[in-house]
Amino acid sequence: MGRDIHLTRALADYLEDHQPQEPELLQALRRETVALGGISVMQIGWVQGRFMQTLIRATGARTYLEVGTFTGYSALAAALSLPDDGKVFALDISEEWTSIAEKYWQQAGVDHKVDLMIGDAKETLGALAETDLAGQLDMMFIDADKTGMPAYFDAAMGLLRPGGLVLIDNVLWGGSVIDPEVKNDDTEAIRRFNIQMAAEERAFVSIIPVGDGLTLAVKI
Repeated sequence: MGRDIHLTRALADYLEDHQPQEPELLQALRRETVALGGISVMQIGWVQGRFMQTLIRATGARTYLEVGTFTGYSALAAALSLPDDGKVFALDISEEWTSIAEKYWQQAGVDHKVDLMIGDAKETLGALAETDLAGQLDMMFIDADKTGMPAYFDAAMGLLRPGGLVLIDNVLWGGSVIDPEVKNDDTEAIRRFNIQMAAEERAFVSIIPVGDGLTLAVKI
């Protein structure tokens, strides 16, 4: 077949039902995040979380950095798949949301793997670029403000080792990227970023319809 299958709601439910079981702590974190209301849409799903865990194991990643931690689901999923001496660098601007994350990292017994960094992500990434982590990071996940995508990707190209992997979330933006009636700042920023990535020469790039659209880029 030349085209990808159309993912209906029923087929998406089937996909979720036939994933390996979501760990109880991740389920509990999901429920607590959903209870926050509409803002919970910032949390990734288990299908995407499991996919990211698979990539961590397949690449043998030991260091993982994410821009945008929210309540900690993606960081917890990553920490659970990293080796015991692995490290998660979790960047976020909110102490409120990440206080939920810290609770679950502790309950999972992976808090020793997680280095939470509160503050402006661009400034934090700039500081990390001046450390021994520069050019050594195995994997990175970008799930933050959409207008900042180009800057975060540039930072990834400096922090990742050759062959390192960066994932960028929300690149299909609920389908809004192809709706000409949608012209808000976030949507326009994602459109520009997708055009940039199609011509990117610093990385080997692929976009897949996982979650809300996920770009994978391997640093050359």
